[in-house]
Formats: sequence, C-alpha cells, structure tokens
Amino acid sequence: MKLHELAPAVPAKKAYRKGRGAGSGNGKTAGRGHKGQWARSGGGVRPGFEGGQMPAYRRLPKRGFDNSKFATTYAIVNLAQLDENFEDGATVDLVALIESGLINKPLDGLKVLGNGNLTKKLTVKAQKISEAAKAKIEAAGGNVEVI
Repeated sequence: MKLHELAPAVPAKKAYRKGRGAGSGNGKTAGRGHKGQWARSGGGVRPGFEGGQMPAYRRLPKRGFDNSKFATTYAIVNLAQLDENFEDGATVDLVALIESGLINKPLDGLKVLGNGNLTKKLTVKAQKISEAAKAKIEAAGGNVEVI
C-alpha cells in the first residue's frame, strides 16, 4: 500500500437526516407513518408495556432463591496492586486503600487476593484474605491481621 492509495474507511451505513423533504427519501412523516401514538412527539409506551395485557415479565414465574440484596460484597485488592502503590513498611487497610485510590467504596469490608508478587514488607489489615496472599505477605516479611 502506498500513500496515494490510502482512503478513509467506508461507513457501514450512510448517515441521513430524517424529515427534510420528499427528495431526501425520508421526508414528510419521517418513517413514523400517519397519525397514531407512535407518530406523536414523546409518544409511545413504556418498555415492557403490552397494551394492558399482562406483560411477560409478570406472566412468567419467578423461581429460585436470590440472595443478591443481602450478600456480603467485599472491596477486592490484589498483591500486585499493593506492591505498586505502597511503600516498604506501610500499613494497608481500608482507609489507606481509599486514600491511594485503589478502591472507591469500603463496601462490606476488604478482601486481599494473591495475584502478583509482593517485594515489600507490609502490614495488611483486612476482613478476608486468601491463603496464597497470606503466604506471600509473610514470605516478604510482612504480617497479616484479620479484622
């Protein structure tokens, strides 16, 4: 390919403007048909509405147990992230992680996972910690406190 052979990428569908006269190919009613609810500005019905008929999401049975409202959700951090963002001898807890920007919200607590390597001696305070993470932290000379 040479410089003079370069051309812009061909769009999948040509852009057009609706309701700009008969010559445009999409003028007058602009694809909305004649009168009716869907022809009006702001017209139509809410998603899931089936004209008064019992909608599918209410006709179909709900089955099974869903604990998502009550489940414990942890803010998750990996060892590689701790190694990048903390100095040697630092104490890592929820407050320190929020200040460093690694997590946004404390959620229901902190969980430390063992992805990556740890080269610094850190004191980690968390609600949950994986066995691999605990082993790597202690191998690097740090210690773990499960709150």
